[in-house]
Amino acid sequence: MYARDLEQERKWSKLMGDLGRLVGKRPKDLNSLLFLIGIQELGKGPVRLTKEEKQDLMHIAICKLLSYGGYYRLDGLDQDGWPHWSAVKKLPGFDLLEQERLLKIYAIEYFEKELGWTYVPLDEGGPHGVK
Repeated sequence: MYARDLEQERKWSKLMGDLGRLVGKRPKDLNSLLFLIGIQELGKGPVRLTKEEKQDLMHIAICKLLSYGGYYRLDGLDQDGWPHWSAVKKLPGFDLLEQERLLKIYAIEYFEKELGWTYVPLDEGGPHGVK
């Protein structure tokens, strides 16, 4: 494993731990995190969702994350307040592990940019995590 991959895994682990402390339960995997991001992006607070709406939330999250790489653009909200996205450029032909790695990178960026989360490597000292 390369040093940058190891550092990315440390960031991911720290983010998941910080989210666990923030929401009371550590997300178990990337899909759980995508669901949380989808809820955040929908912005409606606690609502009852159908199975299809939960899948739509995951799609919203994936589009939001991939927008950081210029792959998607937000077109706007529909009459019910749900965001709609358009593909801007074709995604690389990644395998599943590469896709997951890319989404994790963008998820970390999302929490840094949208929610002010910061990561400080342990060797630099000081507090780190959610500001």
